Amino acid sequence: MDWTALALSLRLSAATTLILLPIGILLARWLAFRRFRARGFVEALIALPLVLPPTVLGYYMLVAMGMSSPLGQVWHWATGGTLAFSFAGLLVASIVFNLPFAVQPLQRAFDAVPANLREAAWVGGLSRWSTFLKVELPLAWPGLLTAIVLTFAHTLGEFGVVLMVGGSIPGETKTVAVAIYDRVQAFDDHGAGIMSLFLLVFSFATIGIVYLVGGRMVRERD
Repeated sequence: MDWTALALSLRLSAATTLILLPIGILLARWLAFRRFRARGFVEALIALPLVLPPTVLGYYMLVAMGMSSPLGQVWHWATGGTLAFSFAGLLVASIVFNLPFAVQPLQRAFDAVPANLREAAWVGGLSRWSTFLKVELPLAWPGLLTAIVLTFAHTLGEFGVVLMVGGSIPGETKTVAVAIYDRVQAFDDHGAGIMSLFLLVFSFATIGIVYLVGGRMVRERD
């Protein structure tokens, strides 16, 4: 087991989840409760990473973060370093390709919150912020848990975008998925097998949690 790569993957997954959680809640709630003409376009834009090949998304992210891009130049001016092939660049790319995994479960959860409950809370004197904290968010917690689990697990196992944007720099951008690829390239079947087994078990446990939460949501609605 490449413990350095695993630690880097866990750090990337945790940072991505923490950053995406508030973004996902705001976007999901906005899409669930607002009706506007461009809503379908916004939803399609959020879902785009689900259908784009990881190498295509990774290529465009690499171009967007390169030294010739405005983003890359601003980052170099502010930090003196490069955004591409760094942990910071990996985090930016991770936030982009994990956006649908954070937003879509939460949007479905907010969609399921009855409008009359929100209106009753307003009539009862609760502000919109208090209604969100005391009514909407507790009812949407299964979607919140699903978003957290899916975002963390998907980040941990992502390969294509990570390799395109970060490469394979030990301790900086070499995640466990990239480490598996490197072990296979080096004909180290034992090392690749151990890390692959870890990701397999972790992914299975993740899917189990999501299905358990989904089943509980259905039972509570019935």
